[in-house]
Amino acid sequence: MKRLFALFAAVLLATPASAESLRLALQKTGTAGWEMAVVKAFGLDKEAGLDLEVAELASPEAGKIAIQGGSADIIVSDWLWVARERAQGARLTLYPYSTGVGAVMTKDASIRSVKDLAGKKLGVAGGPLDKSWLMLKAHALKQGVDLEKSATVLYGAPPLIAEKALQGEIDAALEFWNFAADLEGKGFARAIEIADVEKALGAEGDVAITGYVFDDGFAAKNRDALSRFFAMAGRAKALIASDDKAWAAAASRIGPKGAATLDIYRKRYVAGIPRRTVAQEEADAAVLYKTLAEIGGEKLVGPGKALDPGTFYKGGEAATR
Repeated sequence: MKRLFALFAAVLLATPASAESLRLALQKTGTAGWEMAVVKAFGLDKEAGLDLEVAELASPEAGKIAIQGGSADIIVSDWLWVARERAQGARLTLYPYSTGVGAVMTKDASIRSVKDLAGKKLGVAGGPLDKSWLMLKAHALKQGVDLEKSATVLYGAPPLIAEKALQGEIDAALEFWNFAADLEGKGFARAIEIADVEKALGAEGDVAITGYVFDDGFAAKNRDALSRFFAMAGRAKALIASDDKAWAAAASRIGPKGAATLDIYRKRYVAGIPRRTVAQEEADAAVLYKTLAEIGGEKLVGPGKALDPGTFYKGGEAATR
């Protein structure tokens, strides 16, 4: 009986008296939704002593509006946006979420490098200030290739670019990671990996482009809850990578896809799980920021000439290790 009482007391001490609430605003079709599905299916939120209020939004822009307006505590966005906001006076910060980036996809066997894009029709998902496009353009310029002059460039939304690639209207498509996975499942080759482009521009490893974004003030008041949240999210990522039941919970959010395509989605998602320290991520982000600022100018980065030192949050690393 004494041992049972001691065990019960230990459980009470280890579990918060009441779950702390965190408000998340996440893109409905994003991979953070996969993780939340696994969190609920495996009860990870309860184990972490967290009450998660998840609002599913139609676009990343809606998440930015939510956190700027104070209706969300955490969103998922990229460090370039966070750095731009900080340069303009906002006090947002970011903790690494994913290194997942896209690729130049093609069925043209002659395209294997940026030099091979000369004379070709290239579809670019996003607009002229898309980060992957700017890095690809900078990488090409270092090799003496001006893609804006030597290739025919078509900008468009990711679904439109993917459709034009499937219809054979363009020779290659620079796509976001999930649309690249779809095209890969339909026989397209990954001719140029943006992760490789990042390294060619000076990054030491795969860079966590996106992260959990929140306010400095919120972080100061909720350091422990954030640490538990990061640890919980890390467990969800690990389960998606290793547990087929967890993957089934995540895959239920993707929609109708063939088994082969779903396998590609899982492989690419797992490859995007950050595995480096925040300091390493920040150092590489600073290198890429410099290139992006040079080629994209103030339209892209705002008034900041260098990555703001507060862009990356340093307080949650211990919980994930």
